[in-house]
Amino acid sequence: MLWFASCWDEESVDFIESFAPPCYKVASASLTDIPLLKKMRATGRPLMLSTGMSTMEEIAAAVDAIGRENLLIAHATSSYPCPPEHLNLNMIRTLKAQYPECVIGYSGHEVGLAPTWAAVTLGAAFVERHITLDRAMWGSDQAASVEIGGLLRLVASIRDIERSMGDGVKRIYEGELAARKKLRRVVSAPALPTN
Repeated sequence: MLWFASCWDEESVDFIESFAPPCYKVASASLTDIPLLKKMRATGRPLMLSTGMSTMEEIAAAVDAIGRENLLIAHATSSYPCPPEHLNLNMIRTLKAQYPECVIGYSGHEVGLAPTWAAVTLGAAFVERHITLDRAMWGSDQAASVEIGGLLRLVASIRDIERSMGDGVKRIYEGELAARKKLRRVVSAPALPTN
């Protein structure tokens, strides 16, 4: 299993770099720490930028400082747990429109799995959820985390969603042919050309 970390200071970047991580995660709290972002960017590794507790102007300043190459941006709301009415999942569409050359994803801190599934249908290319052995354990993240069984359901359903999305081209599938033959009373005539 590949692993990486959120570095909260520049010295930590030097330490984590010794493990050759596949990328770095910029915690939402660090989005405005431009020297730290530049230190992570200087490693040449991809960056995942979480956007909780940030304005669009702060996000733009961070992106301008580090560039868009190999940048993943995660929509997030930094409440633990986050109430559904504060998730604002349509921000995924906003970020995709604002940064089309970046990979846009979702970092969820809600109770339950449905909002994360919705994020995938809205185009989140990656998701991040906190994982715990027991949501009743002590700690600020526990209630917003996913237990192992939930993680398995989350991933399995995301794979189903990916297979379900299709390509947007209407077609008649082989599995429909018998029902079409049996139930369709009128078969449409081909469209006539117009002059």
